[in-house]
Amino acid sequence: MSKSSKNIILTLAVSLVAGGASAYFITERLLSQAPEPTILQIQDGNSYRTVNLGASEYPDFTYAAESCVDAVVYVKVAVPVHATRPNSIFDFFLGGASGSTREQYGSGSGVIIRSDGYIVTNNHVVGDASRIEVTLNNNQSYPARIIGTDPATDVAIIKIDAGNLPTVAFADSDQLRLGEWVIAIGSPYDLRSTITAGIVSAKGRSMPNYSRELKIESFIQTDAAVNPGNSGGALVNKAGQLVGVNTAIISQTGSYAGYSFAIPSNMVHKIADDLIEFGSVQRAMLGVTVANVDANMASQLKLSAPMGVYINEVQVGGPADRAGLRSGDVLISVNTAKVNSFATLQEAISQFRPGDSAELTVMRDGKEEILPVTF
Repeated sequence: MSKSSKNIILTLAVSLVAGGASAYFITERLLSQAPEPTILQIQDGNSYRTVNLGASEYPDFTYAAESCVDAVVYVKVAVPVHATRPNSIFDFFLGGASGSTREQYGSGSGVIIRSDGYIVTNNHVVGDASRIEVTLNNNQSYPARIIGTDPATDVAIIKIDAGNLPTVAFADSDQLRLGEWVIAIGSPYDLRSTITAGIVSAKGRSMPNYSRELKIESFIQTDAAVNPGNSGGALVNKAGQLVGVNTAIISQTGSYAGYSFAIPSNMVHKIADDLIEFGSVQRAMLGVTVANVDANMASQLKLSAPMGVYINEVQVGGPADRAGLRSGDVLISVNTAKVNSFATLQEAISQFRPGDSAELTVMRDGKEEILPVTF
């Protein structure tokens, strides 16, 4: 082989090595960078948002699942049921009967929020229970007692006498984004420590209230599979933080049909703190009646887009009245929490106690104003 041929081969080899090294470092750099959105303009003037996703952006729930599963517990309850039976054949027809009480068993889930044994679950899981038993993920069981319940939000706090328990940290549910990945952890159909995944489908959902009782609902909707027994379990983000407590499904069969609902963690956190500290909920009130803003109303009010809630009426002498809120205003935020429905207004106010202060941002006569309020 001639000297020139050897030089050519050596040059090619060096080039290949250098090219491979460059490709490796470029690839590593691209994968390690956070995704940066770019805007692509096309001829008809429309623009499309695109994003490059590194390998780290694909869903991996192993960390969240492994760090949270031990803090989600199985809750077994005994509920007294009063049954009547006729004393004789004559009582059957004439209405005379004697009663007896028996126990009916049910189950749900709970989330350990303090290492000294405080557990959050649903009111509808434990509210009528005469006996409660909690089983940890390591199969240890403890009797539990009710610390407090709040039927309006369907939150309850129970406690077991144990220490050094694993816990789940609360996330800021106001920062939760549509399309964000979440996992549900619970015990559906007694299948303990079951983990399912989905995305945030919607925020600020509420259910029809046929009972006319006070309900404060602004649910996170997900498509993570939730079934009977998941109630009171954890809804967790990829960082392993609690973003909600699973509470309901919509189904014609009673089983999962693609929709599940969770109480936002910010609401749960405040209610839990109240129940642990006071034994009842310290609930702030604003003193207004409102209506949702649709496109027609937005046009009449000269808003750039449908936003906020329309103030129909202000209670005389109430917090909103003292703050200067007027009928005809459009309330668009409470502090930094955006308001776009009655449900989201309820959620925002539910995070305050009587005596707390906040700033209301309103649109009045096409101009934005900020009004300080004390609940």
